[in-house]
Amino acid sequence: MAATALAAAHMADVSWKVLELRARSKRSGSIYEPLKSINLPKPEGGSLWEKLDHYYRIVKSTLLLHQSPTTGLFPTKTYGDNQKAKVHDSLYCAACAWALALAYRRIDDDKGRTHELEHSAIKCMRGILYCYMRQADKVQQFKQDPKPSECLHSVFSAHTGDEVFSHEEYSHLQINAVSLFLLYLVEMISSGLQVIYNTDEVSFIQNLVFCVERAYRVPDFGVWERGSKYNNGSPELHSSSVGLAKAALEAINGFNLFGKQGCSWSVIFVDFDAHNRNRQTLCSLLPRESRSHNTDAALLPCLSYPAFALDDEVLFSQTLDKIIRKLKGKYGFKRFLRDGYGTALEDKTRRYYKPAEIKLFDGIECEFPLFFIFMIIDGVFRGNPAQVKEYQDLLDPLLQHTCEADKLISPKDIDPIGRYVAPEDQRNVSMRFSNQGPLENDLVVHVALIAESQRLQVFLNTYGIQTQTPQQVEPIQIWAQKELVKAYFHLGVNDKLGLSGRPDRPIGCLGTSKIYRILGKTVVCYSIIFDLSDFYMSQDVMMLIDDIKNALQFIKQYWKMHGRPLFVVLIREDNIRGSRFNPILDMLAAFRKGIVGGVKVHVDRVQTLISGAVVEQLDFLRITETEEAPVFKRLEELDLPKHSKVKRQSSTPNASELEQQPDVNINDWKSKSTYEILQKLNDCNCLASQALLSSILLKREGPNFITKDGTVAEHIERIYRRAGSKKLWLVLRYSAAFAQKFSSSITPHITTLLVHGKQVTLGAFGQEEEVISNPLSPGVIKKIIYEKCHLQDEREAVVQQELVIHIGWIISNSPELFSGMLKIRIGWIIHAMKYELKIRAGGMPAKDLYQMSPSEVKQLLLDILQPQQQGRGWLNRRQIDGSLNRAPAGFYDRVWQILERTPNGLIVAGKFLPQQPTLSDMTMYEMNFSLLVEDMLQNIDQPEYRQIIVELLMVISVILERNPELEFQDKVDLDKVVQEAFHDFQKDHSLPKGSEKQDDMTAFYNTHPIGKKGTCSYLSKAVITLLLEGEMKPSNDDPCTVS
Repeated sequence: MAATALAAAHMADVSWKVLELRARSKRSGSIYEPLKSINLPKPEGGSLWEKLDHYYRIVKSTLLLHQSPTTGLFPTKTYGDNQKAKVHDSLYCAACAWALALAYRRIDDDKGRTHELEHSAIKCMRGILYCYMRQADKVQQFKQDPKPSECLHSVFSAHTGDEVFSHEEYSHLQINAVSLFLLYLVEMISSGLQVIYNTDEVSFIQNLVFCVERAYRVPDFGVWERGSKYNNGSPELHSSSVGLAKAALEAINGFNLFGKQGCSWSVIFVDFDAHNRNRQTLCSLLPRESRSHNTDAALLPCLSYPAFALDDEVLFSQTLDKIIRKLKGKYGFKRFLRDGYGTALEDKTRRYYKPAEIKLFDGIECEFPLFFIFMIIDGVFRGNPAQVKEYQDLLDPLLQHTCEADKLISPKDIDPIGRYVAPEDQRNVSMRFSNQGPLENDLVVHVALIAESQRLQVFLNTYGIQTQTPQQVEPIQIWAQKELVKAYFHLGVNDKLGLSGRPDRPIGCLGTSKIYRILGKTVVCYSIIFDLSDFYMSQDVMMLIDDIKNALQFIKQYWKMHGRPLFVVLIREDNIRGSRFNPILDMLAAFRKGIVGGVKVHVDRVQTLISGAVVEQLDFLRITETEEAPVFKRLEELDLPKHSKVKRQSSTPNASELEQQPDVNINDWKSKSTYEILQKLNDCNCLASQALLSSILLKREGPNFITKDGTVAEHIERIYRRAGSKKLWLVLRYSAAFAQKFSSSITPHITTLLVHGKQVTLGAFGQEEEVISNPLSPGVIKKIIYEKCHLQDEREAVVQQELVIHIGWIISNSPELFSGMLKIRIGWIIHAMKYELKIRAGGMPAKDLYQMSPSEVKQLLLDILQPQQQGRGWLNRRQIDGSLNRAPAGFYDRVWQILERTPNGLIVAGKFLPQQPTLSDMTMYEMNFSLLVEDMLQNIDQPEYRQIIVELLMVISVILERNPELEFQDKVDLDKVVQEAFHDFQKDHSLPKGSEKQDDMTAFYNTHPIGKKGTCSYLSKAVITLLLEGEMKPSNDDPCTVS
């Protein structure tokens, strides 16, 4: 069985370039050459020593002979003066030597070969570490701002470790290479090798972990170093890179780099929430490799040995089946479809391809036998002898030197940390690496209720709600998550290397559900949702309740560790004032009953719950006698008289619509003098009017202009606070927009949407939008919002922030509500919500969206996201679905099929989708084509019209599918086709003159799509008319052909 693993010892684990032998037969003297020069007869029925000696001579002559004596790296070519070594290739070479060393451990008298092989692997690993550590400045910059120009290099001089290519000359950003290094580092140390020597190296490895943690949001160039399939220099988010990062994080979490001789400060820490983001991203990307790669052989080492990154067996089978179906060939696997590497038609003088050039490589892609070996190893791990034999039979004719299965090592030998767990065992295994766990999760979340004052505790006790105060949980301390972030600042700090600690990233719900031991203190943390926020959404207690339910649901779904999560609920006096009290009391009563939002909870004292929790020892905070201990701020109990009354009526219910409306017309006052505005501002008692008048002064005079009550900016801030206490949501949104308030939580929520495979657009409906396809910094997002959403209605800027936060939570817990929606267009969704309010109002004035509380806005959003109910008019359905950009299943594939039969392309609303180079550049199922179709539809300015265009494209697809002899001769103008269908509709539904505008399509939009007089019948007629204007393709077996 272990011949598969030792096949890796002389051929496999070298990298994808091992088998360039057929694509580049002119290369000579390379470590990747087949074993032509080695004529070593295989000992038949020999002793264990003879078998090992046979493999030793192969590894020695093909690998170790060429290992650099200085750096330990393996050159990609063994001839010439300018020898370069790639990190990826060197890692697999080191793995070969290591695997053979493991086999030699089975005999006593190994003649020093175990030591030689082990230390060849160690020398290579330390050589890579040496090259990396010389670029510590790049690690420091990359973990703060992951740009391709600041990443670690992936190619070095084999003999000096120097940089070889600049970032302009080479695509160095390869998250998978760094992740593979971390993974093999853990595997080798676990097998007993000593690779890491001192604390400087521990600090550096910790900083590499900080970089890898962000793999889910960093597009890279992937294992093939080309990024996009089009080879045009653009990086992409690759499943193989994210998967290897996930595996590396699981492997190194809690791992001691000094092995059995290690102590507490040589342990590596991983952000559990960052790991979970990588896991979510991987599951949302698969079975695709990236937007342009529908599938890729690079996924094999991610899905199987060495990473075993996926614990979803169904998704694993689906992804592997696609790889085999599309890429398997006689001589190996293609790397990906239309891969030009190594083909006769590839111009090797150019680094990048020209547009549409990849069409040349369709069907002539090189095949690499290396991937047969990955499949053999996978079969061995999974106990599938049929798979092993199938790929051995395919591989044997391709080998210059064959080998039989000698079973010299076992899968456990080359996987000492147990990355692979059989599916039937996964429910019973919960590794410290958090890879596996109870996937069918019936988790009970432990909850501690904390009142911020003893007075509040006494008050809640009268309603049967038992809580603790911060003093009563002592000596355990309660911290905000931002204090935990401060503690992590000290992790990985190394002044000699110029490395700071963990970047300033918030700790998520999973991280705050653990217990921490810090500087001798026991600490519990409350979630970021309980932090006091300056953004007005925190004024709505129903939002807090929703956030708590969402957080519990999230913890239940993604908690994969031994021990129970401990969720701290912090109750503030402000939470129970006025109309807020009853909803909070209902929620607390639900905690007492043991079910909150469908999640099982167990409420108890912190001291009791701590015994079943997960404890994280933050031993990196080591303070010497000469150092000053860091100061952390714990939650302090409010010093209030115990028996004084809690002021419950200091806050009023939501204000009436009349109270929220301004009593001035802003357009009338824009032309008045500053003096008049100041006079009116002093005399005005209406907060809404004060906000509008202040906005005029703000734009005219600036934020520092002095008024009677201080600067304009200070006056707007006061309005904001007063409106918050009175629940004047309209005024709150006005003043928040004028003060350019920004919710910091919007950034992770946008990342959540991207993680789920969506694009996000920010901008007002009918105006220019900004498309976000990769995670951005908070500063950039704030700039986009206040530039794109502030033009016509200032309130739009803050409402769009609300929507992003709502959608982020909803898609985390109910992703099915966003099926068919590739782009989340925030401005269009707001338009749909306003339209829904108009429908609900009937003939009465519609409710103002901007006067609704944030929780009411969220409920309205949930209502329109639900599949449209029966009984609604078709105009209403089309407006909602069009605003949501919802497309039917298989829509984008059908557009591809239309484009194949439309030589001159499609056009709609002035946006042209050409047949070429689209079909040459892309393939049918790739994500980039779907995004291109969405881009074509982007210029349509009416949601209901967009939906008619979607229906038209589905109709065209069906007609072409049923009539293979037809194709369009000219450019297909979809707008003209709809107009033709509408004109026919008008003829059949003639109305009295003057009763309706001739171009008003409302009746058409409100018509059922199916049936004799349905929209599809009119669209079909217009399409057939257009098709029959062209020529038909004759067919040899056409029964209508006379001669």
